[in-house]
Amino acid sequence: MILTSDVALVEGARAERFALRVEAGAIVDAGPRAEVVARAPSATVVDLGRRAMLPGTVNAHNHSFQSLLRGFGDDLPFLEWRDKALYRYSPRLGREGVFTGALFAFGEMALHGVTTVCDFFYLNDGGNENAEAVIEAAERLGMRVVMARCFYDWEGAPSLYRERPAEARARFLSLYKKYAAHPTARVQAAPHSLHGASREMLRVAVETAREVGAPWHIHLAEEKYQVDDALKAYGVTPLRAVESLGLLGDDMIAVHGCWFDAGERALLAARGAGLAYNPGSNMFLGDGVTDVVDLVARGVRVGLGTDGGCSNSRVSVFDEMRSCALLQKVARTDGQAIDAGTVFRMGTADGGALLRLPVGRLIVGQRADVVFADLDDPSLWPEQSLDKNVVYAMSARAVTDVFVEGAEVVRDRRLVRVPLDEIRERVRALTRDWVR
Repeated sequence: MILTSDVALVEGARAERFALRVEAGAIVDAGPRAEVVARAPSATVVDLGRRAMLPGTVNAHNHSFQSLLRGFGDDLPFLEWRDKALYRYSPRLGREGVFTGALFAFGEMALHGVTTVCDFFYLNDGGNENAEAVIEAAERLGMRVVMARCFYDWEGAPSLYRERPAEARARFLSLYKKYAAHPTARVQAAPHSLHGASREMLRVAVETAREVGAPWHIHLAEEKYQVDDALKAYGVTPLRAVESLGLLGDDMIAVHGCWFDAGERALLAARGAGLAYNPGSNMFLGDGVTDVVDLVARGVRVGLGTDGGCSNSRVSVFDEMRSCALLQKVARTDGQAIDAGTVFRMGTADGGALLRLPVGRLIVGQRADVVFADLDDPSLWPEQSLDKNVVYAMSARAVTDVFVEGAEVVRDRRLVRVPLDEIRERVRALTRDWVR
């Protein structure tokens, strides 16, 4: 199959009449349409016409079940949000509720041009059934998913979050092995945080991740109180605490990092670790501003995430590109602090590299995850400024078609595999008796 349209953004540059040839879910040829077609004259050509071809976006951090909690904890301080929304309703979900939440979150993401999502998941409930439900929801929709299975043992959390280190290790390894050969699902480790995982749990999580060669994710320094807690528990700030345990390395993906000081940012760079940055969520909760400009200057790889539905009511990585750029500009009072091309890469190629997946670029060797946007939508006018307009102006309504592994997931602004009406009814049935 050959995918083509009038315009494409390839490595950040505008390309006219660009085409991709796709075989077995991979991009095997790319270039001007006439040349690609000439090299495979018998291939089926799918011409989207007046569309802009874009790499699929990568949501580097999300909690899918939290989309069900959208609006239930808004405008509350973090700890009150946690207790009144998160801890109140998440224990009620069960496997079917988790599946519904993932269908809801991932379906909406697909409509916004997300093709890969990392779901940082901690409703393990003594096993892997809930995590498998999340992967099943992604499969039904046709999405690519990274299951960041949590290691969590803080006694203050609901019981379904908690496991003993040995249990978490065994269950992680079982889940990892089950999906090791899966075409669109990966399993990675996620010790929750310095407060959510004990020293022993942290060590077990990282050792287990390294045993299988997978990256590991951890919430760090999201709010100021987490810095204070780390100073009390470890005698040092959050990233230095990870370093003091001998765990910091190039396989770590820190999440948030709003309160990293300059020394920690230098340390993150020196160890080759990455960051999943969530600007919309950080603003929504009033967390603080991660100094992404400094991190990028130091060579740290940064991906963009939306976080969960009760700490950010939107699930669009295109939104996060805009939020990232504007937040960095205003924090530095410098309109040139960061540019559209940099944040576009964060939401596409850099997110893929952060998760160690061959996605986010329209080049040979990558998986065929592709988004098409309507050039007749006014949010993309004038067309000469396509690269800037995609980041700063594009409306969600402009996204028309989405392909994952070369298979259509969204067609003409509608989900292909799961009717949106079905998802809506599942959400209504599950939440109709909930009280805000």
